[in-house]
Amino acid sequence: MVRTILEQGPSTAAQLADRLDLTPAAVRRHLDHLVATGAVESREQRVYGSRRRGRPARVFAITETGRDTFDHHYDTLAVEALQFLAEHGGEEAVTSFARKRAQQIEDEFHKLVEADAGLDPVAAVAQVLNRGGYAAAVRELPMAAQLCQQHCPVAHVAAEFPQLCEAETEAIGRVLGRHVQRLATIAHGDGVCTTSIPHTPTTLNPDNREESS
Repeated sequence: MVRTILEQGPSTAAQLADRLDLTPAAVRRHLDHLVATGAVESREQRVYGSRRRGRPARVFAITETGRDTFDHHYDTLAVEALQFLAEHGGEEAVTSFARKRAQQIEDEFHKLVEADAGLDPVAAVAQVLNRGGYAAAVRELPMAAQLCQQHCPVAHVAAEFPQLCEAETEAIGRVLGRHVQRLATIAHGDGVCTTSIPHTPTTLNPDNREESS
């Protein structure tokens, strides 16, 4: 159940019952236990657009404790390695490492779109991130798409070295040719990493900034 919430995002009890083919009573028992242990929390459902009458539905979202049940491979070693890199090579060395790591997003993206020319570019980015364990999905809004990453396997490291998030955002902007904006990150304590992607492509320079006319 925790993995379902991780992959699908905050969910109502009814949604979980449907996805897991369980009775509402069984789902409630599991949720009561998960809330009691701190793995998930109950919160008011966020509504996009006009709100309907009546009380908002309650959704269950994964907590930091819940995320910790999933693998954060070699977090301590990674932090120590980047600390050593920063001490001996400076912040520029950490930034260079982050950008080199983010290059994998671009490489995998280009492989996907070359293999399937009809694949939506934003969906292709989500597929790349999913292969890396980010549990990504795309939400379409009137003015922009939102790329939502329900899990971040390097969140603990990125909390100390935000260059990892920054380089990832830059890479997404480059492959999509758009000025994307990171709205929230798990590394900064948000429940999900959210990137806003405008529907209209823009011309980007190498620093991922919109070219002036």
